[in-house]
Amino acid sequence: MDEAIKREIGQHFVLGFHGDDVSEEVKTLITQYYVGNIILMKRNIRDAEQVRRLTQNLQSLAKEAGHERPLMIGIDQENGLVSAFSSPTAGTQFPGAMAQAAIGDLEVTRAIASGCGQELKMVGINWAYSPVADVNINPLNPVIGVRSFGGDPQLVSDYARAASQGFVSVNVASCGKHFPGHGDTQVDSHLALPVINKSREEMDGGDLPPFRALIADKVPSVMTAHIALPRVTGNNEPASLSRKMTTDVLRKELGYEGVIVTDCLEMAAIAAGPGIEEGAVRAIAAGADIAMICHTYGRQVGAVERVWAAVEEGRVSIAELKRSGERIAAMKERFAVETLEEEFGPRWAALKERNERLSAEAYRKSAVVFKDEQKVLPLELKGKMITLLTPLRGSINAAVDAEPTRNRGVPQDAEFARIVEKQCGTVKHIVYGPQDAVVDGGRADAVVIVTRNALRAGWQWEVVKKTVRSLRGRVPVVAMASCDPYELELVDNELAQSRTAFVATHEFSVEGLLSGLGLSRGL
Repeated sequence: MDEAIKREIGQHFVLGFHGDDVSEEVKTLITQYYVGNIILMKRNIRDAEQVRRLTQNLQSLAKEAGHERPLMIGIDQENGLVSAFSSPTAGTQFPGAMAQAAIGDLEVTRAIASGCGQELKMVGINWAYSPVADVNINPLNPVIGVRSFGGDPQLVSDYARAASQGFVSVNVASCGKHFPGHGDTQVDSHLALPVINKSREEMDGGDLPPFRALIADKVPSVMTAHIALPRVTGNNEPASLSRKMTTDVLRKELGYEGVIVTDCLEMAAIAAGPGIEEGAVRAIAAGADIAMICHTYGRQVGAVERVWAAVEEGRVSIAELKRSGERIAAMKERFAVETLEEEFGPRWAALKERNERLSAEAYRKSAVVFKDEQKVLPLELKGKMITLLTPLRGSINAAVDAEPTRNRGVPQDAEFARIVEKQCGTVKHIVYGPQDAVVDGGRADAVVIVTRNALRAGWQWEVVKKTVRSLRGRVPVVAMASCDPYELELVDNELAQSRTAFVATHEFSVEGLLSGLGLSRGL
């Protein structure tokens, strides 16, 4: 195979690597396999200045290796619980999708995406894998949940468009995901292949409207999902590998002309089925422009080489590959424009200050009081004894979990407790588990009970009920749903009439938890 074809094939991958500096592996991928797109993960982020240097070094490598155009450098920056760039030393923590929709202002969503995009662009990241366009139809969905703007197709359409527009307005390519819709499943595709037994008509009514809206808005890229739709395709082939879904439906029927990128092929829905390397071949043959492989160098090299072989064997059309390459080139011409900031430090500090204020105001508006019959809120906590109950750490999903699950409290809960104590009064922080039938509020002046997806983890709701009953109205209680809000539908008449306020924060970021008590970190 000649070098020109290898260079073309390299443009059809987006690959990740390990470390916070240019590794030998990513150097090889860019210079010897001509990989044209890189994804940064949380593991690559230390601080803003380091990321800026890293992206500059990656771009220099590509230029020295003879790439015709700069790299697209992407990141999972949905905001909320999936925010790979957000940290005290890097990007601003903004509310996620469902929290933004709870605010009820499309301009806030547009401003958040724009502010976030400015930070990404300033450090050399030009592709955000956001917004989530999935309609969260199933309350028991283990992988989307609060990453979605909600369960109404029109609402999700409006907010997904606003977020996409915000990113594009500052010259960062947005990416609607996860086509054709991952919102109506009880299986996490990181762990297995979800099979969704819906007809095309049902998809048209519920899952596809946000993607239609984004396509009408000329969203720069769309990410395909590893989900099977046998009533649409006639088999259990994942949509990301299906020519029926990728080319016939997305490209031809919906008229999408931008870049199609797969979700990560190392997810078990692909890795445990056709396999990562074969998955890359099938995805590209199906019509995907770019195959994503985030973690394992050997698999990445194997996948590129497998596509080399597939081209030689005629399994992948070189003519289609070149037409696909033109779409990638067009995206790069628009978004992969080098913008080196002079005086980075002062400019970054000024941008961060503006964004922190925007974030704080958004979080203040994002918490929703679901029920407060006894007018517990606003709760005066200054100088008070507060008992804070938070659940043992459990897995949310592979997209959110930053590290292997352990039976301990979530770090955000501990930081939440520290800030509440600093701003209010004395906090007794108790981490409760499935064996805690009831938690004693002690001599507290107020009790705050945090739950996390209690509709699925029913033991948490049992603790809420039994704790509220045991207190017998002696002290006010705030029951805080800190992830999916659907558990609040479990509030029965007895709980509703108790001295308890039920609040949805839509995420368990520190900022989200503070919003549930009407507090913020402070600037």
